[in-house]
Amino acid sequence: MGSGLLAGKRVLVTGVLTEASIAFHTARIAQEQGAQVILTGYGRISLVERIAKRLPQPAPVIELDVTDDTQLAALPERVREHVDGLDGVVHSIAFAPESCFGDFLGTDWPDVAKSIHVSAYSLKSLVTATLPLLSRGSSVVGLDFDARVAWPDYDWMGVAKAALESVARYLARDLGPHGIRVNLVASGPVRTIAARSIPGFAELEDDWNDRAPLGWQAQDASGPAASVCALLSDWLPCTTGSMVWADGGVHAIGR
Repeated sequence: MGSGLLAGKRVLVTGVLTEASIAFHTARIAQEQGAQVILTGYGRISLVERIAKRLPQPAPVIELDVTDDTQLAALPERVREHVDGLDGVVHSIAFAPESCFGDFLGTDWPDVAKSIHVSAYSLKSLVTATLPLLSRGSSVVGLDFDARVAWPDYDWMGVAKAALESVARYLARDLGPHGIRVNLVASGPVRTIAARSIPGFAELEDDWNDRAPLGWQAQDASGPAASVCALLSDWLPCTTGSMVWADGGVHAIGR
C-alpha cells in the first residue's frame, strides 16, 4: 500500500468538468495522497474523459445524471467495475436555470424546483445510491457556498445551498450510526465556467480578496480541494454534520 493521507482509499468524485474546478483539484490531490479515484460526469462525457486523462493517473469516468433514478440504481454496479467499494464520495453538483439569478421575486416554481433537485436533493440521492458501497469509516463531502446570508444576485441558488446544508445535517444524523460521516466544505468564489454565468460574480470575487484575512485567489481551487481531502481522510473521525469554511476567513469578518 502506498503512502499519503488517503493511501488505499477509494474515492468517487462527481462534477469534474474543467481543470479549474474544485472537483478536479480534489481528484488530483486525492490521487497524490494515495487514493484510487473514479469520476462521474453528466452531459459532455467525452470532455470529462479528456479532463480525466490530465490527472496524475488517468481515472475512469461513469456517466451519472443525479436526477435519473435508473442511472442512480445502476451506480453501484458501475462503480464495482473499477473498485470493490468506496471509502469516500464527493458531491460537487449544482445547477440553476438562468431565471434563478438576479430576479428573486420573479422566478417561477419549476425553475426553483430544478435548482433544489439538482443542487440539494441530489446529495441524498447520491448517498443512497452509493450506500451499498460504503462502510464504517467512510466519508461523504459536499461542496457548498455559505448560505447563512443573502448574497447579491445569488438568489434561488442561495436557497438551494441552504437546503444542501440542511440535507447534509440530516444525512449526518441518519448515517452516523453506520459510522459514515457527512460534511460540507464552504469555499470562497472560484473562477469556473459555472461561476462566470452568475451575475455579479466578478464584483464578488474582487470584494472577497479585499475582505479575506488570508487573501483569496479565485483562480486557484487547490485550497478548498485540500480541505475536501482532509475530510475524506481518517484524521477527522469525530467530525460530521459540519460545514468547514475554506474561504480565506471571510465568514468570520464583518463588513
